[in-house]
Amino acid sequence: MWLTWIIAAAIVKNEYLIPPFLQSAEQFFKLFITPFFWKAFGWTILRTVISFIISFVVAAVCAVLSAYFKPFAAFMRPIVAVFRSLPTMAVLLLILVWTTPRIAPIAVAFLVLFPICYSQLSQGISQVDAELLEMVKVYEVAPKKVITKVYISRLAPMLVAQTGANLSFGIKLVISAEVMASTYTALGGMMGEAVIYSLPRLAALTLFAVIFGIAVELIFSLISKYAFAWVRGCRYED
Repeated sequence: MWLTWIIAAAIVKNEYLIPPFLQSAEQFFKLFITPFFWKAFGWTILRTVISFIISFVVAAVCAVLSAYFKPFAAFMRPIVAVFRSLPTMAVLLLILVWTTPRIAPIAVAFLVLFPICYSQLSQGISQVDAELLEMVKVYEVAPKKVITKVYISRLAPMLVAQTGANLSFGIKLVISAEVMASTYTALGGMMGEAVIYSLPRLAALTLFAVIFGIAVELIFSLISKYAFAWVRGCRYED
């Protein structure tokens, strides 16, 4: 990838089309000694985490209700379909009318992440062994043990792995929304400004966002592997 970038920049010889690799690398390392960058990065991550938590909690409640109440599951199907088909740009413009550039990215990320989380949780709950659930009812196992040793123990590895992917996707969503909303204290806001004044800086910010997203997915993937060991302990613990 780096070689392709260097060759393309050498051939085009136009920094307004393809920023030079060395200048972009220099801007990349300068980010780490820029106080405003860390402030912007912190706000972007905070917006991402808030949008993910809201999406996950609402999706979890809806998924559980859908699993136990079929009419509610039927009610949720068209709602989830509508969420998935919403045009992000149009929705962002509407949300900007009702809120502020700081809140709009959170709302946009929620609208995209909610149906993803709902589908993942619903699928995970539906894959829990029906015979095991029937046995739990017969032996009147305490609800606490059902939650921890049946549901959480089987869903935890999948949820941890998917959380990494969802957070990584959420970062991209929030940054994109910040760019379109011209959010000031944000990575997206810095990118929007860099488009006008410095393409090497834009390339550096984009590279950082890509690397950070990959790192988040990798970290949660490794955690998921260790979660399997915890699951086995949780299943057989007295």
